Amino acid sequence: MRYNVGVAYLLWLVSGFGALGFHRFYLGKVGTGLLWLFTGGLAGLGCIYDVITLPRQVHEANIGARVRAEIANEGSRGLYGYGGGEGATRSENPEKTVLRVARKNGGFVTPGEAALEGDFTVDQARKLLEKMAASGNAEMRVRTSGVVVYYFPEFARDGNNDFAV
Repeated sequence: MRYNVGVAYLLWLVSGFGALGFHRFYLGKVGTGLLWLFTGGLAGLGCIYDVITLPRQVHEANIGARVRAEIANEGSRGLYGYGGGEGATRSENPEKTVLRVARKNGGFVTPGEAALEGDFTVDQARKLLEKMAASGNAEMRVRTSGVVVYYFPEFARDGNNDFAV
């Protein structure tokens, strides 16, 4: 929900210049809304405070709403809390992200590449790649530079012989 300063001021006005606290209920401040309702806006002092600070209060309520929406989205990020990076869809599972990176890189994936593309941690990517290698879907290889990569033969390109014996 996006809160509007104009609506907040209108509610402030129709609630007896803020005395009934309708604007506070609108902004999700139920506790102080009830306090304003039962005390006449703290005997008018709260009403004066609100008329001055209402734009800031609306801004803060909008920030809070965005944070709550992000937190709600975190719960729907999918398997293991993985999200979707560049080129990934929100519902893309982590294995699909890894396979997409492998296809793009001629069959090779490092945990860092998978993490960057899939918007999950390097440790999560490494564990996922190890799991895929253990199930026979990928091979763990070491480049001559010492970097561990995971190789998916079905996406291989010719000339990928950059490995130590």
